[in-house]
Amino acid sequence: MARPTHPSNLELQALSVLWHEGPSTVATVHETLPDKKSRAYTTVLSVMQSLERKSLVKRALVGRAHVYAAAYSQEVIVQRATHDFLTNAFGGRLGEALLAILSAGTLTPEEKTNIERELQRHKTMAAKKTAKKAAAKAAPKAVKKVAKKAPAKKAAAKKAAKKAAPKAPAKKAAPAKKAAKKAVKKVAAKSAKKAAKKAVKKTVAKKAAPAKKAAPAKKAAKKAAKKAAKKA
Repeated sequence: MARPTHPSNLELQALSVLWHEGPSTVATVHETLPDKKSRAYTTVLSVMQSLERKSLVKRALVGRAHVYAAAYSQEVIVQRATHDFLTNAFGGRLGEALLAILSAGTLTPEEKTNIERELQRHKTMAAKKTAKKAAAKAAPKAVKKVAKKAPAKKAAAKKAAKKAAPKAPAKKAAPAKKAAKKAVKKVAAKSAKKAAKKAVKKTVAKKAAPAKKAAPAKKAAKKAAKKAAKKA
């Protein structure tokens, strides 16, 4: 939606009627203008037609009557008008403007409550802005602290890695020791087997030797027996 054209003072009065009374005819606006000045019906009709040309109101035909409704909310239109009034009349000093407005009339209890609520909202918003600014200032400092701590943490990690490094080979050496022990056991077992075999061979050889030596004696005895038999 395009930015609305700034209305004149009388047009603002006509819009205020539409904001508070709702969609209205020219006659209703003519009777309800806030300043209560005497004006011709045709003057108010010209004001409503001007608002329609500026696209600030919408016109609809209800029966035979032309009914006008505000095209923008009061907040949208008044915000710009208030800013201009504050800048032009008070140099942008909101406190002075508020005091001037309050001295212009008497507030109802409901209006006082609404104003107090709005002031409280502004206080809360101001506190939030202050907290955000403080957080924004503190953030770079926190980043610097973290950046300073980071190298120290890296150095500590390196030291820990160096300490852990010598332990690793020891763990790797454990399987090698086991393998060496197994190899020694195998060699010892083989040597024991060889020694046992040699001992068995020697024992067998010793037992077999007397039997071999006894064979020639038997032959000699047989020969002697034969000779004696012949002589006889």
